[in-house]
Amino acid sequence: MKRIFLLADDDIDDTELFREALEDIDRLIVFYCVSDGKQVLAILGKQEFEKPQIIFLDVNMPGMDGWDCLGELKKNELYKDIPVIMYSTSSHQREANIAIDLGALCFFTKPSDFVELKGILKVIVENLDGNLLQAVSHFMAIKFNRTVVPLDGI
Repeated sequence: MKRIFLLADDDIDDTELFREALEDIDRLIVFYCVSDGKQVLAILGKQEFEKPQIIFLDVNMPGMDGWDCLGELKKNELYKDIPVIMYSTSSHQREANIAIDLGALCFFTKPSDFVELKGILKVIVENLDGNLLQAVSHFMAIKFNRTVVPLDGI
């Protein structure tokens, strides 16, 4: 099965690190990157675009931010079942709670270290066809030192 990742992030350095980490993990991963939420919705609306298996949304972007994009994705019947991970420089528990409440699979703080980012993405890649929720719950339990309540239907 083709693995397709979609990242929305306006920080060029962060997107390049993300791309390099995915390339190191598996060169066959198809990686699309856009700079805001409007572009996420536009690319998903194109007939020739294959639906991604997972979407990463930066919280703070110009145009349409990650929160608004997440809301639009979860309202749309065609996209609401795509797992979305909110991704930000913020490490506030409040934002993690908002992400879960809005329907994201999880929230994590952008790692400042390439090795940590690669480790997180490797676990996600390895669990795309399995129990992704359980895999990311492990991260969240470590990051936030709390039990993560599974979302229904994922």
